[in-house]
Amino acid sequence: MTRRHRLPLAAALLPLLAACTAAPASGPDAAKPAPGFPYTVTNCGETTTFRAPPKRAVTMNQHVTEILLALGLEKSLAGTAYLDDAILPAYRKAYDSVPVLSKEYPSKEALLAANPDFVYGGYASAFDAKDGRGRDDLARTGIATRLNAESCPAGTPTVDDLYREVTEVGRTFGVPDRAEKWNEEARATVAATEKRLGGLDPVSVFVYDSGDKTAFTAGGKGIGNELIARAGGRNVFADLPKAFGDATWEQVVARKPEVIVIYDYGSTSVEQKKKRLLDDPVLQDVPAVRNRRFAVLPLSDTVLGVRVPAAVDKLAAQLHPATGR
Repeated sequence: MTRRHRLPLAAALLPLLAACTAAPASGPDAAKPAPGFPYTVTNCGETTTFRAPPKRAVTMNQHVTEILLALGLEKSLAGTAYLDDAILPAYRKAYDSVPVLSKEYPSKEALLAANPDFVYGGYASAFDAKDGRGRDDLARTGIATRLNAESCPAGTPTVDDLYREVTEVGRTFGVPDRAEKWNEEARATVAATEKRLGGLDPVSVFVYDSGDKTAFTAGGKGIGNELIARAGGRNVFADLPKAFGDATWEQVVARKPEVIVIYDYGSTSVEQKKKRLLDDPVLQDVPAVRNRRFAVLPLSDTVLGVRVPAAVDKLAAQLHPATGR
């Protein structure tokens, strides 16, 4: 591992050990690893060795919170933060048992006050170094971290990356069997949707997240792009080399999407977004606008988390309504 600054040897060893090893400093676990451990995993270029499962985890961003709840790990959570919309009903009771540290990201002081031994971020912004929450900063205090694979700087995430994310989180927390079971059920859901679509020709899709002067949309580097493809669509901005980015309205017109998928979140309602699109004279000849063909997904369905398999099925039913469900 490397560090940005040179330190005397004794001082340098402490952050290195904290960053690369999540293990108790004393007690029986220090001498003898827990069953199934040590476990070493590389995440977004950072390698960590766990000698035991985290006991006081904090999740920041909804989709990673729901991954832990799907694996039945609410008792391992010391806190959580930052929802985009409502927690899935199946996880609501478990979620309500976890302290909420902040409506959005907690300050470094509030985070450390929860005494976490592991912090799991959904977006890179969860580990903002300017706010003192950088992964290196947390490592220096002995806190292990993980960043959701979709936010790693390299690669284009796929559904296989979701399965790997769940597998690695399950191993980190010592519940690999739960992770394997979830992955089996998820694969079955995705396969059933694929079978139902039966090789239908894809429909062209423009994602409208938000925006007025420009269109903030889904590019080709996020799981949302694959979600569209597996649901029988073709993202007209798949060539945008980002998970999300801006497009001009002239580009939207030129690419003639047959369906507009609206991401539902925040203070602007789906109906307000539809009205903005329908009332724009520039868009009147866009097939999706002319034919009033809209689909809707909650934002939390469209990031790399446990909602993706069901979201593929949900979107497929809207893009190809004749296939039924």
